[in-house]
Amino acid sequence: MDVGYLVNRVEKHLQTIDPNQLAIKLETEESWTYGELNAWSNKYANSLKRMGVKKGDRVGILLYNNLAYFALYFAIAKLGAIAVRINFRLESEELEYILNDSGCKVLCFDATLSKKMDVIRTSIPVKEYVCLPKNDQPVPDWSKNWEVLRQGDATFAYRSDIDKSDPVMLMYTSGTTGRPKGALWTHENTLWFSSMQALKWGFDSNTVGMTTGPLYHVGALEDIALAALLSGGTVIITKSGNFDIGRVLSVIEHEKVTDCFLFPFMIYEMLNLPEISSFHLDHLQRIYSGGDPITSWAIDQLKELFPHIGLVQVYGLTEGTPIATSLDPEDAESKGYTAGKPMPFTKIKIVDNENKVQGFDTIGEICVKGPAVATEYWQKPEETETTFINGWCHTGDLGYIDQDGYLKISGKKKDMIRSGGENIYPVEVEDVLIRYDGIQDVAVVGIPDPKYIESVCAIIVPKSDIALTEAEILDFIKGKLASYKKPRKIVFMDELPRTASGKVQKFRLRELYR
Repeated sequence: MDVGYLVNRVEKHLQTIDPNQLAIKLETEESWTYGELNAWSNKYANSLKRMGVKKGDRVGILLYNNLAYFALYFAIAKLGAIAVRINFRLESEELEYILNDSGCKVLCFDATLSKKMDVIRTSIPVKEYVCLPKNDQPVPDWSKNWEVLRQGDATFAYRSDIDKSDPVMLMYTSGTTGRPKGALWTHENTLWFSSMQALKWGFDSNTVGMTTGPLYHVGALEDIALAALLSGGTVIITKSGNFDIGRVLSVIEHEKVTDCFLFPFMIYEMLNLPEISSFHLDHLQRIYSGGDPITSWAIDQLKELFPHIGLVQVYGLTEGTPIATSLDPEDAESKGYTAGKPMPFTKIKIVDNENKVQGFDTIGEICVKGPAVATEYWQKPEETETTFINGWCHTGDLGYIDQDGYLKISGKKKDMIRSGGENIYPVEVEDVLIRYDGIQDVAVVGIPDPKYIESVCAIIVPKSDIALTEAEILDFIKGKLASYKKPRKIVFMDELPRTASGKVQKFRLRELYR
C-alpha cells in the first residue's frame, strides 16, 4: 500500500469513501472533494510522467499553501517518485544547495519566486520547471506554465511496483554542520504516522482539521492533515504569509473546525485578542501545539475562556516522528510542564553519552523508536549512522522521564533556536556572518522573544581597528539567509568566552544577552 491510497479510495474498485465528501479547502474559499482531489492528482501524475519523471526521481515543490500543493504531493507519490518539499522563505544560495543535494529533476514553483530561481538555474540539475502563475507575475520563458499539469489525463494507471519501504518524501532540516540534512520518509512512515494520530484522537469523517503552518513543514501536512484525510475527514488550509490570528479564528468559526494546530506564539496572540470572547468556537474540540512548552497562564486562560477545548501539547522532530509524545488535555493542569507520553506504537528512552539507558528523573539524550522514524539522511551516511542506531533516532534533545512516565524536555543539545515555529541552527547563521571581511569571530545564540519564543542574537568580534555597524552587517546578509534566520539583535565584543579546549561558552552568552 502506498500514500496514493489516501485519495484513490474514491475509485470504483476501491471505493471506501464518498467522492463527494469535502476533502480540502483554502480557508473559506476554494475547495475540492475527494473525487476532485484524486482526479487532479491523477492529471498531475500523468503530466509529470510525460516529462520523464520515473520511480525514485526527485520532484521539488516550492509553493505557497494552496490546494494544488496536495494534488502535486499525491501525484508524486502515485508515480513512486520523491517529493522534495522546500521552504519558500529560503534565499537563492540556500535553495541551490537543496536542489543540488537532492538532485531534483523537476521543480514546481510559484511565479513570485522566479527571481530566486533564475540566478541559480545554471548551477542546479533541474531539467524541467513548472511555474504556477500568480497575480500579475508572468511565467518566465525558461519554465512551463502550470497549465501543462492541469492538462493530464484524469485516469491514472497505478504502479504495482511501489513498496511500502520506498521513499516518498525528502524533508530538509537544519544541520549542525551548517548545511541542512534531508530526512527520507517512506510510504510506510507516512501511513503509520497518519494512523497513529487517527487512533490516538479518534479521527473520523466528521473531523475538520485545520493546518496553520506552511505545507513544506511536517507540522502542517503530516501533522493532522494527512491523518484527517486517512479518516475521510476534511482539511482546512490557511494562506501563506501575513498571519493574523483573528482571521484564523474566523475561519475556525465559519468552517466548524474540530482540530487545529497552533504554535505557542499563535495561542498567545489568540488569548491577547481584545475581542476573543466574541468568537464562537463551539465545534473546536482540540488545539494541538508544539515546539515549545505553553506557559501556565496561557493554559489557565484557555481553560477559563473555552473549557470545552482540549489543549494537546506535543513533542517530536521531522526525522524522529513529528509527534512522538503528546500530553492529553486532562493532564495539562498537573503535567503541563511536560511533553506527555509516547504516541501509539512509539517508544521513548533517555541515554547518556555512552548510550546507556537512564532511569527516571535523570537527564540525557531523548531517543525515539517507532514506525514513523525516518529511514536515513539523504546521501549522508555518517550522519545517518550517528543518528539512527538500531531503529532508534537519537534526537540531540535533552530531557528526562519522570516517575509517572511523562517526558520533560530539558534543553537543546545541538543549540537549536526555535523561532516562530521554525528551527534555526546557529552554525547556519555563523557560517554566513564569518564571511564578512570585518568579522574576526562570531557566535549565534537564541534569546527570549515575547512573540516568537526565541529570536536570533549574533555576538560579533570585529577585526582589530575596524568599526562595524549593525546596518552594514544586516546589509551583507541580504539574499544569503531567510528572513526568519536573520539576527534581531547584534552585539559587538572584544572576544568570545571560551573553554580551555577553545569551545565557545554559549551558555554564558545567553545569560549575558537574555
